[in-house]
Amino acid sequence: MLTDPTRSPDVTPSSARPADAPVHDFVAIGLGPFNLGLACLTAPITELDGVFLDDKPEFSWHPGMMLEDSTLQTPFLSDLVTLADPTSPFSFLNYLKESGRLYSFYIRESFYPLRTEFNDYCRWAADRLGRTVRFNHRVTSVEYDEGEGLYTVHAEQPADGERPEHRIFRARKLILGTGTPPHLPEPCQGLGGDLIHNSRYLEHKEALQKKRSITLVGSGQSAAEIYYDLLQDIDSHGYSLTWVTRSPRFFPLEYTKLTLEMTSPEYVDYFHSLPPDTRDALVASQKNLYKGINSELIDAIFDLLYQKNRRGPCPTRLLTNTALTDASYDTSNGTYTLGLRQEEQKRDFSLTTEGLVLATGYRYQRPAFLDPIADRIEWDARGRFAVRRDYSIDTAGQEIYVQNAELHTHGFVAPDLGMAAYRNSCIIRELLGREVYPVEKSIAFQEFTAPEAAL
Repeated sequence: MLTDPTRSPDVTPSSARPADAPVHDFVAIGLGPFNLGLACLTAPITELDGVFLDDKPEFSWHPGMMLEDSTLQTPFLSDLVTLADPTSPFSFLNYLKESGRLYSFYIRESFYPLRTEFNDYCRWAADRLGRTVRFNHRVTSVEYDEGEGLYTVHAEQPADGERPEHRIFRARKLILGTGTPPHLPEPCQGLGGDLIHNSRYLEHKEALQKKRSITLVGSGQSAAEIYYDLLQDIDSHGYSLTWVTRSPRFFPLEYTKLTLEMTSPEYVDYFHSLPPDTRDALVASQKNLYKGINSELIDAIFDLLYQKNRRGPCPTRLLTNTALTDASYDTSNGTYTLGLRQEEQKRDFSLTTEGLVLATGYRYQRPAFLDPIADRIEWDARGRFAVRRDYSIDTAGQEIYVQNAELHTHGFVAPDLGMAAYRNSCIIRELLGREVYPVEKSIAFQEFTAPEAAL
């Protein structure tokens, strides 16, 4: 098994040669829920020897957004393993059983785990994987040895001294799961001051609430959760609160059952077969399928606004159809001036605020450590990974695989927790050349393509 303690440890001092390191079947870089799920699913497969590297000191999933009452937007069945292997000991239900909370979850009667609960579950799973997962390993570069047909992964591990320890890992294949870093809109890049991206909200919440005015920019679930959280405390702290969104309205996450069928192998097949320009247009038009707001939260925000305004106007504004066009920071008084544009009216105006929270999402960035092997990767016309249907991106088509870097080729299901076990089943099939976990091919009632007779 992957956690076999008798296997040689990958401890190679900086003076060692790459050839001194043991050879793994694969090295997975990044340990979010997707690669963690892969680690859990490969754990019982004796034919596979893999190692998972992450630069964080421990598993942590969006810690800045761990609001106590926030839930996942997908049901508990979209855990690390269940949709691939319902019998896995790494399931969310087994975590609840071992934690003594299975009956409480049952009585709660909600399919949607708390986000803090899901994070704790992932930590529990990571702890059970032993030396398969290596935290505090920051990958610095990846090279390829043509003679041996192996990838060499160089990583740094913090040490007691000033210089980190150098670690070397060798493998036949790579799996990239480095995630999507926070995105700041162009007007706010290098702006200065103490603006925050929503990914750091909780750690800065106390300081934020000491300001006289707070402006939130964004349109999705994270923006809604932060607005609701700040609106609850608006009376006790006395700040004004403004929510700016470019969207024409507060779009609910579309969660009807026939729409959910689009999170299916058939739709991924269909989407992947479309021309690149068509795929890009579809991704832009489908944001409410994966970036919308829970309808229950939208209703809760309205109800809270109703309560706050019952005895008089509450110092809060919600500005829709409003794009951020420019921004400046005044160091003398610690305020931001935002240039805004009401897009339907084509009218420009400005807003001054002390606190600024950017709930502006995440965007994939190619890791710099891939530069030495860039010639072994297929790229599309826009410089993105040319991801095949089987999630491979290398020129040979059987060496490098990606997790959640295929939005432009596989559609809005790429970041969906509910499709993670399916993708991992496909990757494991490619690693082994056989199916360990049955890979579903047809689950939808509807048809996404034209009938064969019409072609």
